[in-house]
Amino acid sequence: MSSPPRLTDRKRLAIVAAAIAEFRANGFEATSMDRIAATAAVSKRTVYNHFPSKDELFAEILTRLWESSAAQSALPYQAGKSLRDQLLALLQQKMSLISDANFLDLARVAIAETIHSPQRAQEMVARLSEKDTGVTGWIRAAQEDGKLKPGDHVFLAQLLQGQLKTFAFWPQVTMGQPMLDAARQKQVLEAAVDMFLAYCARDQG
Repeated sequence: MSSPPRLTDRKRLAIVAAAIAEFRANGFEATSMDRIAATAAVSKRTVYNHFPSKDELFAEILTRLWESSAAQSALPYQAGKSLRDQLLALLQQKMSLISDANFLDLARVAIAETIHSPQRAQEMVARLSEKDTGVTGWIRAAQEDGKLKPGDHVFLAQLLQGQLKTFAFWPQVTMGQPMLDAARQKQVLEAAVDMFLAYCARDQG
């Protein structure tokens, strides 16, 4: 049985949650450390003990966003198995992540502040773009197995995942639309996979 989180860890989590809420409601510049402390129900000194500045808090939010994506267990390519079934499972994993309310909250904060002050997120964006995601690795392995046509596997991964984001991420983040229900998610997943295979597959086996 895992031990309960320490008080200092609980306070840190409360500060991050409060910062996300305040940044979302008021924007980065208008949010004060005093307000974050009040929302987190901790002292201002406690906030500064964990995060010396708002920039540090913002970096923590971006880190959590990145870790949410990186924490997913990669589904390896399996030779001899249906490409369609494998891709559906892989994209279902991605759909679950981008449909998570906490992930969307983090994304809204990060995207809004990145637009306002791109330099704050430059390092994190670089890390995200360099990350060899599960989808990218799967595509590369399928190409090496001769099942997908050769090509830039990073570009192909973005092409494939872009279909999901068009329907299940950007409308929710930028326009506050509701998350897709299960039937709509299934429709988007199947359409994305089928279009991708029609374009890339040598043998859909």
